[in-house]
Amino acid sequence: QVQLVESGGGLVQPGGSLRLSCTASGFTLRHYTIAWYRQVPGKQREGVSCIAGNSGEGSYYADSVTGRFTISRASADDTVYLQMNNLKPEDTGVYYCAADIRGGPCRVEVRTLFSYWGQGTQVTVSS
Repeated sequence: QVQLVESGGGLVQPGGSLRLSCTASGFTLRHYTIAWYRQVPGKQREGVSCIAGNSGEGSYYADSVTGRFTISRASADDTVYLQMNNLKPEDTGVYYCAADIRGGPCRVEVRTLFSYWGQGTQVTVSS
């Protein structure tokens, strides 16, 4: 059974940092394009970052997180990380990782390309 699992969310003060992790069972993440999306109540799910599959060339960041978030892969444990620094209250939401099994360039604007989704991890930025 294919499953994505996110971890690393929590409560952090503005200016703080968190590192989210995305792991998988049933397939190998490194072959696939992996994206992080953010869901805020009442708003559409937003793609915040993505890393292309296979060679891992190519990545994407939403304007709102550029310079603060970094997406990366760890081959040793087949994990995709989202390092989030200088967090702001507007970064609050449920963060989901998603896999595009085509393994091609990031196309976060087309959510239907992402076949597999995790259950999400809550990130709350508040003082």
